[in-house]
Amino acid sequence: MKLKHLTFCSVLTAIALSIFIIEARLPGLIPVPGIKPGLSNIVTLFALLFLSPKEAVCILLARICLGTLLTGSPLMLIYSLSGGLGCFAIEYLLICRQGMRYIWGISAVGAMVHNTIQILAACLITQTISVVWYLPILLISGIFTGLFTGLCIWYLNQRYGQKVRNWLTR
Repeated sequence: MKLKHLTFCSVLTAIALSIFIIEARLPGLIPVPGIKPGLSNIVTLFALLFLSPKEAVCILLARICLGTLLTGSPLMLIYSLSGGLGCFAIEYLLICRQGMRYIWGISAVGAMVHNTIQILAACLITQTISVVWYLPILLISGIFTGLFTGLCIWYLNQRYGQKVRNWLTR
């Protein structure tokens, strides 16, 4: 890996981790537990668009592991890893198939997959299916938060995409 790529990965990891920590410390926008905007996913999508999938998943894993160490509990690690990796996988597959054209929709699907996998993890951990009632609420919030993060990444790509590509290839 070139030094430039390593530096860029480090900066993106620091940004994602900072957003993750701030988001974990802020009270929710609505009084429903577990609903957060998922703004650190903007950084993951940004990395997925401009770096290799391997580099992007390393940024995701570093953010989740370090963020959990700094803010959470072992259970938070399970939920974040399962949801984050599931979200990453579906977003990667959809970007490979669709490209940037529908990034806002890809992000919304990723958020819904993230929420669904977290509910499945909760079912396994609690050994009860009763937490599934919460899924519709999370899916609706996932649509809105995913659309928002997708629009953010679309804007960032429009505004800075070519500059980032040029800088990384120099």
